[in-house]
Amino acid sequence: MTEHVLFYSLNKKFVEQENDIPEHAQQVMYYSLAIGHHVGVIDCFQSVINCPIAQYKQWIDYIVDSREAHAKLDRLFKFGEITVDISHVNLLANAFLAKYKLIDEPFKTWTDTLLSLFQAMTKEPAMYLMIKHIGRN
Repeated sequence: MTEHVLFYSLNKKFVEQENDIPEHAQQVMYYSLAIGHHVGVIDCFQSVINCPIAQYKQWIDYIVDSREAHAKLDRLFKFGEITVDISHVNLLANAFLAKYKLIDEPFKTWTDTLLSLFQAMTKEPAMYLMIKHIGRN
């Protein structure tokens, strides 16, 4: 299997038996969706970017001057999977925007997709991305 990187975007969340939640407990259910998986919340993801591992490395090297942003995305090589949430949006968006004019294809298309996802995350802070290294031993 060829090594590659998949970016997954949170598509939706749901709670099993959601229709069985009494009206007076709906706020608790929404709070639970916001805080995570501790109460049977299931996340559904959609693949949004798929790139060869070597090109992922080239892509994140565009932002090597932004040490913290580069380190965040470079952790994929150490852990095999990373999460990008609302707390990372400004850091990563600013790093890519600072180098945007220098970015070539296919990296520019991926950057555009990523920036669009960041914009969506600012409107829906519970949204996040999972980035996985596929084919890693």
